[in-house]
Amino acid sequence: MILKIEKIGLSLKIEDKLLNKLLEIGKTHYPKEFGGFLIGYYSEDNKHLHITDTILPKKYQASKYSFERSTKGIENELAEFYAENPRKIYIGEWHTHPDNSPIPSATDISAINTIISRKNTSIVNPVLLIIGYSKTTVDFGFYVWFENKLYKYEK
Repeated sequence: MILKIEKIGLSLKIEDKLLNKLLEIGKTHYPKEFGGFLIGYYSEDNKHLHITDTILPKKYQASKYSFERSTKGIENELAEFYAENPRKIYIGEWHTHPDNSPIPSATDISAINTIISRKNTSIVNPVLLIIGYSKTTVDFGFYVWFENKLYKYEK
């Protein structure tokens, strides 16, 4: 699947197999929130992103309305992706919103700003995938923080 933000010239590619995997992982944790790290690579001009993998947290706390993950224990997996060709890096986060829509909350936006402000994170435009579940439907949204504004990728 390829999604775009025409206004700012960005595109995102994710294989259906990976997206379906994330949807299934999220479902297994319902009715609590769950999430993980998104891994991928950018084109040389940083306009095109290919999301290729996820890393699930080893330690986390979750409830129906919150999800906090730790980075402890994922260093080796990150190093393996970094050694691949093309070099894959941490490009953002994904998490679920049980019984809610896939729209970023104030907490989600605050978390994006925290990611940007960390000195040890070399990601300028973090991506956020939110998966919203209800009893009968599943929906998702990909977002990017670009030049101090949140944009949604569209089909």
